[in-house]
Amino acid sequence: MKKYILAITLLIAATSVAHSQSEPPYGMSELQAYSIFYENFRTGDWEMARTYGSWMLEKKPATIQGYNRFELPRQFERMVTVYAELSKVVTDPTMSSAYLDSAAIIYDVAFETFDEEQIDYYTWHFNRGRFYQEYQEQIENGMDLAYQDYETAFELDPERLTQAGDGYYIQILLDQYVSDERRDEALEMIEIAEPLASSDLIAAMNEVRNELFTNPEERIEFLEGRLENNPEDMEIISELATMYVTSGDRAKAIEFAEMLYDMEASFENIRRLADFAKADGQTNAAIGYLNEAAEITDDDEVQKNLLLEISELHQNAGNLQTARRLARQASQIDQSWGEPYIRIARIYASAISQCTSGRQMDRDDRSVYWLVIDYLNRARSVDSSSANAVSRELRTYTPALPSAEDKFFRGWEAGDTIRVGNNINECYAWIDESTTVR
Repeated sequence: MKKYILAITLLIAATSVAHSQSEPPYGMSELQAYSIFYENFRTGDWEMARTYGSWMLEKKPATIQGYNRFELPRQFERMVTVYAELSKVVTDPTMSSAYLDSAAIIYDVAFETFDEEQIDYYTWHFNRGRFYQEYQEQIENGMDLAYQDYETAFELDPERLTQAGDGYYIQILLDQYVSDERRDEALEMIEIAEPLASSDLIAAMNEVRNELFTNPEERIEFLEGRLENNPEDMEIISELATMYVTSGDRAKAIEFAEMLYDMEASFENIRRLADFAKADGQTNAAIGYLNEAAEITDDDEVQKNLLLEISELHQNAGNLQTARRLARQASQIDQSWGEPYIRIARIYASAISQCTSGRQMDRDDRSVYWLVIDYLNRARSVDSSSANAVSRELRTYTPALPSAEDKFFRGWEAGDTIRVGNNINECYAWIDESTTVR
């Protein structure tokens, strides 16, 4: 209370010789006093500026004769600066605090004096918030007062505060809401600010969202509430699909994933459904989605990996000829990539298993493994990074190669070229490639 009384005293008595703070000091005209005030304000003589400027706070002249550019709100702003600067130069902490209280009172008087046609209330609340924040150590509850002004500024103009300081003021308000466990207010601010925010601020707000919910079920409940009001919001639907996976409700996750796909058959939405289909063992559905994804991408890296992924699915489904065709297409996109050749080696190994199903493997069947080895060696020759994978595959297939006895009875000599096709069995007709006896 003592500081507040002192602050009032400082406002109504700038100098001991002033007869009335509603009139300029020393019997000067308004123009003379204003000129001296402005010159001292400009040069940083804050005590003199206070002496010759305080009368304007009391009298509140709308105009000054002889100076047609006079603006009273601007003088209030300058007097705030005067008192704030005076607080920095005095050594008595009580006086320093009193000067700051005086500056704060000027803001109060300004809001009482000027309506929203005369001053920009957003700017004044924003500036007062910055004032309280800057001097929070010397003003009681300074940061709480700053938050109040920033909140008011946001209510007055959400876009300006969202973009002020690259989102800094929104972030400190949200941090305070989280600290005070004011979840509803934080979420309401995020909902308003998000369409106006930069990518960095959106990322920060997403982190705040994560802090506000203790479990996926709470987050889902919140998102579904938002979706009721924004049924076409794909970001909400996408997050719900992810959250239902997290919560273990795959049926709901797929429902929302399909909803996204129906709204927009983008690569991301197609890929999501393909992953669900693969995980659920729905091979044909997965192949269909991945083919669709491959058709819309123009990225060679993505394209080649998709082709090889589809090739593997066809192999698993027993469609070996189609699987080989797709692996060859992948190798044509990147001829220095070893994975397609490893895939073809596996496809031919699958062909042996398929063709010998229900019967004993004979020496002619075993000869197909030489072709498997050809492709593994080819993978290693074009792509040194595949060496380890090739070595593992070789350890799997080498024991199945024709034995010396097999070669003797078939009359195969090392270096001979043999054909792998219907000459072995009609089941291998589609392969129709040559290999070398080892």
